[in-house]
Amino acid sequence: MRNAKVERITDETEVRVRLDLDGPPRGEVATGLGFLDHLLKSLARHGRMDLEVHARGDLEVDVHHLVEDVGITLGMALDRALGQRAGLERFGEATVPMDETLVQAVLDLSGRPYLAFAPEELAIEGSPGGVNAYHFREFLRGLANHGRFTLHIRLLAGREAHHVMEAATKALARALYLATRITREDLPSTKEVL
Repeated sequence: MRNAKVERITDETEVRVRLDLDGPPRGEVATGLGFLDHLLKSLARHGRMDLEVHARGDLEVDVHHLVEDVGITLGMALDRALGQRAGLERFGEATVPMDETLVQAVLDLSGRPYLAFAPEELAIEGSPGGVNAYHFREFLRGLANHGRFTLHIRLLAGREAHHVMEAATKALARALYLATRITREDLPSTKEVL
């Protein structure tokens, strides 16, 4: 069973995640941030996973803590659900258009956390529901660091924040689905360790 439950409580946030990589594609999400909920539901649907996220945070301060901590907790759940990572396809790639926007996500479930987020050098316009490109980068950083994988997100076209973040989430979801498929019996590494 490739599933996990993780709870993370700090003075700033309280996040609970349940993840089943092989469950039906559905998302039961309530974070207090409508746009973050929208992204997480897209992740579940396009990643073909069963995902529950219940979170609350100090939104009176800023959205930053909550968005980042949801990424961290989701990453922890992903890492636990992957277990020893034996049999994984390991690599995944997807490019997703959304109107004028085109985003590519490439990842490696290598056990080595790294995030390359190309949109940070570009002018991404807007902050839907208070979430901007920098908050989204921190979500992705928490996810990659605590999920122990390498993630490259490249913005190929577009500037409008809603479309950029939604297309990036859908590309990430599709790449993650491909990378998490069990396609072999051994560990996908010449080092014999991930």
